[in-house]
Amino acid sequence: MPQFWSPAHLATFAKIIDLNGFSAAARALGVPKAAVSRAIAELEAELGVQLMTRTTRRLRLTPAGERLLPAARAILQSTDEARRLAAELIESRSGPLRVLAETTYGRVLLAPLVPRFLERYPQIPLDVELGEVSAAQGVLEGTNLGGQDLAHDIVIQVGQHPSAERVSRVLGAPPAVLCATPSYLQKAGEPATPADLVRFDLLTPETPPGSNYLLRLANGQRREEVAVRPKLAVNDPALLHASVAAGLGIGVLPEFLCRQGLAAQRLKRVLPDWRPPEQAPLCAVFPGRLAADERVKAFVDFLAANLVPALAA
Repeated sequence: MPQFWSPAHLATFAKIIDLNGFSAAARALGVPKAAVSRAIAELEAELGVQLMTRTTRRLRLTPAGERLLPAARAILQSTDEARRLAAELIESRSGPLRVLAETTYGRVLLAPLVPRFLERYPQIPLDVELGEVSAAQGVLEGTNLGGQDLAHDIVIQVGQHPSAERVSRVLGAPPAVLCATPSYLQKAGEPATPADLVRFDLLTPETPPGSNYLLRLANGQRREEVAVRPKLAVNDPALLHASVAAGLGIGVLPEFLCRQGLAAQRLKRVLPDWRPPEQAPLCAVFPGRLAADERVKAFVDFLAANLVPALAA
C-alpha cells in the first residue's frame, strides 16, 4: 500500500476505537463497512503489526495499537478540522455577501457605491442591511449564535473595536465642519473666534453624562480648545444634522452630511478658517476566518478605494 494513504487509514483506526465498532465508524465516515475493514487490514499489513483484536461484543487494542492510538487520534482531529474549514470555505463562497452598515453612513456613503460594485463584480451578489451596528457585533463574532451561521460577513461601523477574532480595516475618517442655518446666524450673530462659541447653542456628538464637549480646532499651526455645554448631544449624525438644519444652533457635523446643504446655501460654515478634528474612522469589520475570502477582499478593497474620495471635503 502506498504510504500516501496511511494518514486516512490511521484516522479510520481512531474512528473505529472512538466509536467502538466498525459499523459505527463506517456510518460516521459515510463509507461501506467493508471499506473500513479493508483500511485496517491494509494498515496492519503495512505496519507489520496487529492493532486490535475483535470479538462479537467489543474491540481490544494490542500493545502496538495502544501506542499508535494517540497519533491516530491527532490525525483524525486534524482531518475533521480540515473538513470543517473546507465546508466553511464552500459556504462562504456560495450565496450573497452579507453586509451590515450603520444607517446614516449606509444611506449617504454606501448606497451610491453598491450599484458600482455590482457592475464591477457581477458574480458577487450582496445582501445589504442598514441598521444599528452595536447589537450586531456579537453576531459578527458568533458569540450569541451557539455556533450557528453568522448573520453578517462584514459590518461597516464607526470605530475599530479591535478583537482577536475580528479583522478591522479603516476605510477613511470623515472631515468635520462647524455649520448652522443662515437664519440662526442672522438671529444669534456669528462667532468671530473659537472662544465666542460658548455664547451660542452648540449641537455636538454625544458626550459623557454631566460633562462638557471639548471642541479642538486648528487653523494652520494655531490650536484652540473650547469647552462648551451642548444644547443637544446625540450619537446619531443624522439626528444631529436634522437639528442643525432645523435652525437649533451650530453643529459639529461630518462634512459629507452637510455638502448639499452648504452648496444650496441652506447651511453656512461657521469659523471657516478653523477646522475641527476628523470624526472617528469608518471601518469594515469581519471575522478573521473570512480574511482570505475573495468576496470579502474584493468588497473591502472596493470600499477603501472609493470611500476616501467620497469622504474628502
